Amino acid sequence: MKVIGLTGGIGSGKSTIRKWFESQGVPCFDSDEIGKQLLNSELKSKIKEEFGATLYNDKGELDRAQLANLVFNEPEELKKLNKIVHPAVANAFEVFKSNHKSAMFVIKEAAILFESGAYKSCDEIILVCAPTEMRIERVMKRDQTTKEAIETRMQYQWLDSEKKVLSDYVIQNEYLEAAINKARQVFKTLNRSN
Repeated sequence: MKVIGLTGGIGSGKSTIRKWFESQGVPCFDSDEIGKQLLNSELKSKIKEEFGATLYNDKGELDRAQLANLVFNEPEELKKLNKIVHPAVANAFEVFKSNHKSAMFVIKEAAILFESGAYKSCDEIILVCAPTEMRIERVMKRDQTTKEAIETRMQYQWLDSEKKVLSDYVIQNEYLEAAINKARQVFKTLNRSN
């Protein structure tokens, strides 16, 4: 079974591309979503210990905006968070792979596939790109957040030009129809090469 990494900067539309692959029957692992789930379950005590219990509300749910504000303004705090979350997500991915042994390939979507070093365990990589201003607009609309907050998060992600060098496929996602057509081509190639 091949592991195909799917990545792109915040607001590039990588989740849209992942959902298209899912619609074609490809098993897809959403690293960011799994990370969020783990933060509200088995990682909760570690997070409270490291960053304080006030990050969780009365219902025991993580205040993600408060955590993001804390870690994206302090590089050392972000490193601490990643040390807790990344190994747990990697373990969850191993379980996911064993549950999909019959698949020719699986897709592992991760926003920071390169930055975390997880790309090294992928057989091939799909990069989703979009112009910076378009990405900022998308995230402002989606997350009801400020341009400044998004730009702060972008500082911790590699530039598309750096990612392209290590990617096998690049999907330009300015126009959805064109992006899906490119995804379709990649899908055919992956099916042929397996």
